[in-house]
Amino acid sequence: MAEKIIIGESIAVSELAEKLGVSSADLVGALFKSGVMVTLNDSIDFDTAAIIAEEFDAELEQEKKKDPIAELKSKRKLSNKAQERPPVVAVMGHVDHGKTTLLDSIRDAKVAEGESGGITQHISAYQVEHDGRAITFLDTPGHSAFSALRQHGAALTDVAVIVVAANDGVMPQTKEAIEFAQRAGVSIVVAINKIDADGADPNRVKQQLSDAQLIPEEWGGDTVMVEVSALQKKNIDKLLEMILLVADVDELKAELNVPAEGIVIEAHTSTGQGPIATVLVEHGEIAVGDFVVVGGTYAKIRAMTRPNGKNLEKAGPSTPATLTGFKDVPVFGQRFVQVDNEKSARKQAATAKNDSESTKGVVKSVSGTDLLQAIDEKRSSQVLNIVLKADVQGSLESIIKSLEEVGNEEVKVKVVASGVGDVSESDVSVAEASEAMIVGFHVSASSPVKRQAQQLGVEIAMYKVIYTLLDEARAKLESMLSPEIQEEEIGKLKIKGVFRTTASRVVCGGLVTDGKLTAENSIVKIMRDKEQIAEAQITGLQRGKESAKEVFKDDMCGLELATEEKINLKEDDVLVCVERTSVQKKL
Repeated sequence: MAEKIIIGESIAVSELAEKLGVSSADLVGALFKSGVMVTLNDSIDFDTAAIIAEEFDAELEQEKKKDPIAELKSKRKLSNKAQERPPVVAVMGHVDHGKTTLLDSIRDAKVAEGESGGITQHISAYQVEHDGRAITFLDTPGHSAFSALRQHGAALTDVAVIVVAANDGVMPQTKEAIEFAQRAGVSIVVAINKIDADGADPNRVKQQLSDAQLIPEEWGGDTVMVEVSALQKKNIDKLLEMILLVADVDELKAELNVPAEGIVIEAHTSTGQGPIATVLVEHGEIAVGDFVVVGGTYAKIRAMTRPNGKNLEKAGPSTPATLTGFKDVPVFGQRFVQVDNEKSARKQAATAKNDSESTKGVVKSVSGTDLLQAIDEKRSSQVLNIVLKADVQGSLESIIKSLEEVGNEEVKVKVVASGVGDVSESDVSVAEASEAMIVGFHVSASSPVKRQAQQLGVEIAMYKVIYTLLDEARAKLESMLSPEIQEEEIGKLKIKGVFRTTASRVVCGGLVTDGKLTAENSIVKIMRDKEQIAEAQITGLQRGKESAKEVFKDDMCGLELATEEKINLKEDDVLVCVERTSVQKKL
């Protein structure tokens, strides 16, 4: 091969033509001959691109996947002027193991009551003080659908507090949280919670954690484990002391006199305030009036508050802050940078918007383009089309990923359009054109939108709890599965004589050799030399001169069979009587 070209998992046809140094028309033509119908703006996967590239004497190589956790971390090297900063602590673990309740105890405020279903569904950030020192806490979701959010939580973190219920033990999301924390290279502190609950067994939890390579200090390992009760507020001070002790070992520092940078941990649109983003500052300081750029959008910070709504004059390293003033909703998980003025902000945002690498994987919003695409993506009986709206980008990303994992080879979910914010009339138009239903998560639909949906026959389903949304999506897919036909053999008969044969009827007699035969719409397979030659339905049974509903082993009987086509039934043929039932398949 003359040349090796590196591309990602997919590539636009026009971009591939440019990389191959051929005309777009020649590339489209070559794809057409290979049975791939595309336009210049369409994208093709790596395998298709690799095959077609060989025709142009070029070899493609797929770029190595980047570690998403490593990508989120700041690349800034610390100078000798770096100053001490508060630790950022992610609270992670399995759903219902008490993460949010633990934070309630730490902050002495009720948060879990405000969460739908009693679980955390967004990354939430809080800053508290202990012994005169600040600690920033991130509360990450525990449900399996929020893997992406927990991954982000681990990437932002200095110390990961893995919460494990003493009465439940290590669970799948516990293991996943440990893995994220280990990949992110952060210190781990284990909070063994619910020690006052029935069935609590902290030693069993420690043994399970040891199997996951987290060895307790008292067992000769290096993992700090604190037994707590979030409900009874027992050993909370000890947990905070251990967090600060572990953080001090790492000597956490940040640059203060540099342009601020950090990461978006939540983003949504608020009525009256417009696009809003909650960010975590990693270096530098931001204040009201400053300009920050996030991917393809920017803001002149109009207002800045703590996540609890209290005003904030400035936000320095390790401080979470909620910002207003963005032109568009920032993308959850992207980094922000501070710039000097609006001209620089506008230029950097425009460059990022045009950069395919920076926008790769960005969730699309519902637009006129979506409508045109949706028209070409008509729903088949095996696809559940969905227009998805959510309150924040992080939830949107996690729900899309989870929905796409619900189906199987026979049925699947296709998110034809998605976006942040309440359900709009354009969403209904997209849903009607693509024969989709609208799914909303923590959003609403106005009365005019509901009326439009009703007139067009578009279903709108609203949810506040992620697992309810996923369970109902699974139920809808299961209803689309073709039923499974189960067959049970109930008896056999050997033909002893054939009395009359017509185009659709056979009257015959025989001996029941096994089980029984029934006259109630039973199906028989007609076997000759152990091979099935036809199938028929029993329409009548007779024992002696009397009609019978059933005949049993060793009975001689006469029977009438209904057939779809004439059958040349012979003596010694075997009828196998079966009962068939239709069973709804499950995912």
